[in-house]
This record gives sequence, C-alpha cells and structure tokens, in this order.
Amino acid sequence: MSLTASKAVQRASFGPLLPGVTHIPYGTHASLDYLEQQLFPAMLPPQEVAAIVVEPIQGEGGYIVPEDGFLQRIRQICDRYGILMVVDEVQSGMGRTGRMFAIEHWDVMPDIITTAKGIASGLPLGAILARPEIMTWPPGSHATTFGGNPVACAAGLATVQLLESGLMTNAAKMGELLQAGLVRLHEQFPRVSLPRGKGLMVAIDLFDDEGKYDPELRDRILQEAFLRGLLLLACGKAAIRFCPPLVIDRDQIQIALNIITGVLGSLE
Repeated sequence: MSLTASKAVQRASFGPLLPGVTHIPYGTHASLDYLEQQLFPAMLPPQEVAAIVVEPIQGEGGYIVPEDGFLQRIRQICDRYGILMVVDEVQSGMGRTGRMFAIEHWDVMPDIITTAKGIASGLPLGAILARPEIMTWPPGSHATTFGGNPVACAAGLATVQLLESGLMTNAAKMGELLQAGLVRLHEQFPRVSLPRGKGLMVAIDLFDDEGKYDPELRDRILQEAFLRGLLLLACGKAAIRFCPPLVIDRDQIQIALNIITGVLGSLE
C-alpha cells in the first residue's frame, strides 16, 4: 500500500503507512534527473536507499511504456550506489507482453522480481524471484500460513509449461494484430489515441474535442462495450486497457475490434 500511487482512493483510510517511501514520476529521464540531481543531494542519501521499485510497464497508472533507456538507467543508478532494483511484474509478467517478464524487452537484469496474478492462471499464488546471494534468510525469519499451497503450485507449473509451449508466442503475435487494429481505430476516430504497449498489454486514451483526457467518454465506452459482450478495463486518467487471455485468437481479436468500432460509432 505504501508503494502504490495510482489512485488516492486506494490509500484512503489506511494510514499511517510505512515511512521512508519516496515517489517520483514514472517513465521519463527527467524524473531520474530529479532523483539524482535534487533528491539524492538534498534529502534522500543514496547510501540509505534500500531499493528502487519500478514496473517495467506501468499497470494501474495507464499501461505506460517508459522512455527508451529509462529502465537501463535505473539499473545503472542502482549499481552506482549499491541499491537493489526491484521490478514489479504482477501485471506485466507471466507472458503478458510476449516475454516471460516484461523487463526482458529492455535486456535489464533486476535484483528482485515480484510476480502474481497470471502465475497460476487464476489460482491464488505469488512469488518473489531474486539472485541467490539475496535469498539468504536464516530459518525462522519468514513464515506463512497458506504459502506454497500444493494445488496452486501445481497450477503455476502447468502455467509455465503452457507459456513456454506457445502462449508467449501467441501473445506477441496477437498483440501486433490488436495494435494494428487500434491504429486503424485511431485513424477513424480522432478522439482515440494511438495504442501503446507490448504483447497483450495494450491501452488507448480517450480525449475530448479540445484534446484533453476524457474519462467520462472512456467510462461510457466501457459500459456500452460490456452491454455488447466485450469486457474491458479502465486505467490511468482516461485509458482503456486491453488485457485478454493469452489463448485469444485472430477471430476473437477481430470481434473485439468490431465491437469497440461499433460503440465509438454509436457515441459520435
């Protein structure tokens, strides 16, 4: 809860939260300039920073893909100051972007990866992956009542096998098809942004006639699409995210594109 900064409602009534957590804007070199040139010299001694936690593609914040070099630069900062790089892959991991983990698109090796959600295809399971020299906790330093549930672990193993046997490849191919269709949607409806994302982690923004974010239009589209049989999710300021099952095929992609095209046409 202390790490999230997507929406204030998610933190409301849960205070006091953990101290010592500092947030900076996501995805830009300007934010890392601020970290190194303002925060580190003035109020955040880098030798006292335990970790930098980052999503390789921002989830609830809008399916934002960071600027080129952003994640590589975080790795460099962590190496320079002896800080751990922790990558949150709860939404972007387990084949969602066409790779097992989204961080692989940038050829960056984090110190720790957190993952859950898709790891067991719906059964409750989460995991922390880390370099061996980090996972040196003595006996008794960590315990759990329900961790390691054998049924959920079996589902996790089956999920990894399915991902490696074709679902990651399918996610990459279907993601390209989806983004190509959403580009055509943008060309037909100027209030729809160009798509962004990787694999089957894709989003578009909705704008009003003045080019400002239009969350009301976004919510109307979500509701009307639902009534026509298409389930979509909101994220960010006025974004619609497309995160279908990794087994989706070409026909289903086209059905989704046809439905959202019809919705937009009916709302003009």
